Amino acid sequence: MFKTIGNTVFSFDLEWIPDPLSAEILHGVSDDGLFSVENAYRALWDSGGATEENPQPYLKTILCRVVSVSGILRETDKMGDVSLKLITMPADHKSTELCSEKIILEGILKAIGRRKPQLVGYNSENADLPIIVQRSIVHGLSSFGLAERPDKPWDGVDYFNNFADSHVDMARVLAKGQQTPTLHQAATLSGIPGKIGVSGQSVPEMWLKGDLKGIVDYNEFDAFTTHLLWARIAHFSDLMSSAEYTKEQELVRGLLDSEIEKGKKHLITYIKEWDRLQTIIKKR
Repeated sequence: MFKTIGNTVFSFDLEWIPDPLSAEILHGVSDDGLFSVENAYRALWDSGGATEENPQPYLKTILCRVVSVSGILRETDKMGDVSLKLITMPADHKSTELCSEKIILEGILKAIGRRKPQLVGYNSENADLPIIVQRSIVHGLSSFGLAERPDKPWDGVDYFNNFADSHVDMARVLAKGQQTPTLHQAATLSGIPGKIGVSGQSVPEMWLKGDLKGIVDYNEFDAFTTHLLWARIAHFSDLMSSAEYTKEQELVRGLLDSEIEKGKKHLITYIKEWDRLQTIIKKR
């Protein structure tokens, strides 16, 4: 379990695809001189050990391109009042500039480096944080403070200290060898929406179809799920009272309603699924 809740918490999730440029550099993939994204995918998966049973093996994150980042920013003021904000990059899926991997990475690095939030993810120690670091190095970026390592734990935030609460990976919190649940399993059994019609394996195909909006929508679902599961674990860990846990869920519901009013109609599906699961778990 983790020991503390930071004054600023960022429950986040990333989506990525096999990086076509990596396939061109490493495998010389081309199609009559024109770059083929589909062929690039196949080259990377084949080099990653693809089989007939598993045609899309999990790739090393350095071979992948980040296409979306989404998270719930939780801030507690001096009076103890909590506020939540949804942060998503790219903010505009139609903007070529904002959809650049380099711009997305710069955005997340600057946000983390400036605020130094307590990071919360699921399998983020093995996936999300490494891909941020690796792909930022590939692009020649500065960490903007994310990589700072204080001499002593109490001297500042250290995202690379596995014994500190600067970065909470809930998969590690819940882990016990083969008994580690997926995010979908841990969430849905707790009455929290998990994967709704889309999974991480769907993202490359959605990218091929030009459905970046669908990827971003899915990414936002996972951000809300990550935050709700974090709150549930915080309650179990006695870091939130029952009243505080109930209030946290109300804040999430309020954020969902606010974002829907701003035009994010896909979140209506999330609320419906949340209500459905809550009805089911009341049978326990």
